[in-house]
Amino acid sequence: MTENGGSMGVDQPAVPEDLVSRRVSCDGERATVRYAGPVPPTAGLWLGVEWDNPERGKHDGSHEGVQYFTCRHPQGGSFVRPAKVSLGVDYLTAVQQTYQSNADDVLSKEISVLGKIKDRGFESLPSALLSCCEVNGPGADGEIRKTTPNVRWLDMSGSLLSCWEDVSAITQQLDGLERLQLINNRLRLPSDVSAHCQAFCSLRVLVLNGCDLTWPQILECAPMWPQLEDLSVEENAVTELQRPEGVLRSLKSLNVSCNPLVQRSLLTLAALPRLEQLNLSRTGLSDIRFDDAAPGSQTAMFSTLMKLNLDGNNISEWCVIDELGKLPSLSHFSCRGNQLVSSDGNLKTANQLLIAKLGQLVFLNNCEILHKERRGAEIDYIKMFGEEWLKAGGRSQPSTQFISEHPRYLSLIDKYGAPEEGELKKPKPFALKNQLLKITFVFPDHADRKPIEKKVLASMVVQKVKGLLYRLLKVPAADLKLSYTSPKKLGTEFEIDSDLKTLQFYSIEDGDQVLVRWS
Repeated sequence: MTENGGSMGVDQPAVPEDLVSRRVSCDGERATVRYAGPVPPTAGLWLGVEWDNPERGKHDGSHEGVQYFTCRHPQGGSFVRPAKVSLGVDYLTAVQQTYQSNADDVLSKEISVLGKIKDRGFESLPSALLSCCEVNGPGADGEIRKTTPNVRWLDMSGSLLSCWEDVSAITQQLDGLERLQLINNRLRLPSDVSAHCQAFCSLRVLVLNGCDLTWPQILECAPMWPQLEDLSVEENAVTELQRPEGVLRSLKSLNVSCNPLVQRSLLTLAALPRLEQLNLSRTGLSDIRFDDAAPGSQTAMFSTLMKLNLDGNNISEWCVIDELGKLPSLSHFSCRGNQLVSSDGNLKTANQLLIAKLGQLVFLNNCEILHKERRGAEIDYIKMFGEEWLKAGGRSQPSTQFISEHPRYLSLIDKYGAPEEGELKKPKPFALKNQLLKITFVFPDHADRKPIEKKVLASMVVQKVKGLLYRLLKVPAADLKLSYTSPKKLGTEFEIDSDLKTLQFYSIEDGDQVLVRWS
């Protein structure tokens, strides 16, 4: 039944009367007290706790047929002795424990730009980083305002705060608080949200990652944060999104990554009037549609959205990218770890398609798109689908289906001109022969050695290339240093610095030279 249960005859320590619903820690794990009292036939006081991590538990809150408390997870509960848990410390005690013991070193670094500490106090402290310090409440009334009045950034991640009222009791004494991190907490919703607006009136950034919150719960709390600009709710229980009505009107950045989103509910976020940055990575998305706009035109939704992250999703259709092309302000886009594949199976070709389809894009996957890159991608796009364009009607009037699949094609022809018959690129099938690269190995430090030409797979890792060279040169692979040059970038030598990366990773192409050196 028990966990960490001591002898039944041991005296129990004095414990607070209001234990139920309190947050506790035990052996580094966090839990919520659901029951405090006897558990016959044993003697003494037991605490029934529901663990944040249900794998830490043993049962559902019952013992020998008696249900003492309930858990959301059938194995999420345990009984522990009060002596085995920590109830935490108040805010000021946590500040003193974190900063006072090493004030001359740590604290002086924190506030070096703001002057010296007066009487070893914390009046000038700009940030209180109390992550995992087991903060459980504010402490004595008014003391926070006197002691740390200038805190702008507060981190109470992994605390033992039980509810939003506890958080508010701290933040209402920090008039200039702009950034608040509450990662991995379990906070009961406030009974009266409007009573706490003043406590967060200056708040601009709020991080609630891993707090087991649903989207309706987040919206219920949102009136407390009237000036919020940046909200992160990564790894919560967010599934179906609802339209934010009259809340989060100042929000510019929203991170809902690592939540199993209901795809059809995504467009409700378009109600956020100032949203500039949206992170939807690892949310299970496979499709996005803006049905208010025809192919090639702009949607009225997300009019201010500039940065979009769709990494680690299930997007496999290029029509989804065409839909994103309807976003009027999109300039930064990341979609690594999806299933978008070009006809030749080449990652570089897939990136070219992304650049060509998204005409306003400035950054792709955190890399700036250079002018020559865009020009090359768009011209190649014209050639790649030129034959299809001709079959669909060409210079007269292409079919509706072609325009739907290639909404930017006509504007690209206006920009660069129509493709000539001899320029057309027929898409190559994704086959082994298309992945073979003809590489010339040269030896700049050994003039007596003739260049060696070999065909190798683009997917071959550098380690295997060095193994091939060892067999050819009888030079230990560990002594070999490789770089390469491309006829497209004459005079530039690119280092090959990782044995575990593929040739394709380094963008080595057919006809390139690999320079081989050794000591």
